[in-house]
Amino acid sequence: MKSGKYIVLSFFILSLTILSCADKKDKKEEIAQETKPVYEANWESIKKNYKDPTWFNKKKFGIFIHWGAYSVPEYSSEWYPRKMYMDTATFSAQLNLEKKGPSDVYLHHKKEWGDQKKFGYKDFIPMFKGENFDANEWIDLFKKSGAKYVIPVAEHHDGFAMYKSNVTRWNAVDMGPKRDILGELFKAGRQKGMIMGASSHFAFNWSFFNKKDHFDTTNPAYADLYSTKGKDLNEPVSKEFKELWWARTKDIIDNYQPDIMWFDFYLDIPDFADQRPKLAAYYYNKGIEWGKEVVLQDKNFSHEAFPEGTVIYDLERGKLPGIRKLPWQTDTSIGKNSWSYVSNWQSKTANQIVDDLVDIVSKNGNLLLNVGPKSDGTIPEDQKEILLQIGDWLTINGDAIYDTTYWKTFGEGPTEVKKGHHSEGNNKGLSSKDIRFTTKDNKLYAIVLDWPKDGVVVIESLAKEATYAKDLNITNARVLGSKEKIKWSQEKDGFKVTMPKEKPGDFAYVIELEM
Repeated sequence: MKSGKYIVLSFFILSLTILSCADKKDKKEEIAQETKPVYEANWESIKKNYKDPTWFNKKKFGIFIHWGAYSVPEYSSEWYPRKMYMDTATFSAQLNLEKKGPSDVYLHHKKEWGDQKKFGYKDFIPMFKGENFDANEWIDLFKKSGAKYVIPVAEHHDGFAMYKSNVTRWNAVDMGPKRDILGELFKAGRQKGMIMGASSHFAFNWSFFNKKDHFDTTNPAYADLYSTKGKDLNEPVSKEFKELWWARTKDIIDNYQPDIMWFDFYLDIPDFADQRPKLAAYYYNKGIEWGKEVVLQDKNFSHEAFPEGTVIYDLERGKLPGIRKLPWQTDTSIGKNSWSYVSNWQSKTANQIVDDLVDIVSKNGNLLLNVGPKSDGTIPEDQKEILLQIGDWLTINGDAIYDTTYWKTFGEGPTEVKKGHHSEGNNKGLSSKDIRFTTKDNKLYAIVLDWPKDGVVVIESLAKEATYAKDLNITNARVLGSKEKIKWSQEKDGFKVTMPKEKPGDFAYVIELEM
């Protein structure tokens, strides 16, 4: 009888063990199902699962920061490290321009700093101290400018990492400033409610530096800065370099969890074809793991390098002539002649930049505006003033920018906007006849890009019989920033507005129409 009880008890324990194992197996399968990547490293999977995050398109305005060891010489541009070694020809793979003879940067460097064998780019790094850098001060300024996101350059073509790197010794924690620049900006930015991103320009490091025996670029001791590429200009990107690019990119993603990852050209060349879907899948899966929608951006010079609808398209120093229904972005600099600080820096006006912002937003885009700090970490006063002027404008007129969408037409006016990368220099200034539209809730915003000489604005797109004005029932109109009651009427030749006697600002005037 006693042994019978033991048999029953043993059977009961065995049953519980089997059930427990089955339950554990089910839980393991459930966890495996939950952790299975949503995105696989192929375009079919990415196209199927990806959708542009709606938050990005609502923010409209961000700040880019080009700051690094290339800021020390204060000459030419952030391409100084490349051009200082161009003794026979200056060549830009980005712009496809060629000029015979040594570059002016090569000659300048030889005169000011000495022979490129004895004083190479590496020797600027100890001089790059950033002694006056204050992340909180920078972020406060960017907030006052009205920017909603910030993208510091994490690493440029020069190969120097502006963050605590687990991959390369050439980084800002171990050399130069001896500080985690990216980390400090991320911490300050997130504490103050900014969305933080990072940019990588490292792919072009493979072919950035000219390799000749009379330069220090061929010294094997510095190959981890100047790249392992040999002297052959046409040498394809090696497997080892692509692995290095991936390790450095993954290092930024894993350790800083950026909301935005922005990539420069060269990533879109055929040599990196296998890296692109791997990057997109990894980063988008990380976003899911972190519980947030992340944004991947690329210039896509070769267009279908990233298939449409898999990343957010970015245009360098250029705009689009019309509405693009998928979100996009223009990146440009306050500086007309450089992205990094140079002693002869030439700033655009706040008026130009605001006009660009308005034009871009009316076409469903965002503006990423670059600042170029000095090597000591200070942002020059003229750049500060421009950012504050933009901020003042957005304080008054931000309702017509943030959280808006494009309307039936982006706008009207005689001034043509050129299309494509590096086209901004061909654009003329916008006039009082140039009007752009945005919309939000029950409001339509007509943004007049200059003050009309006679004080009257005529919006032809909103004429009584106009195609775009059908079904519009405008009940009130006012000019943002003005307390004056204005006269308005919808007539056959256009919607006429008599502007206030006093200007509510210095540029781009917003007429808010209620419907």
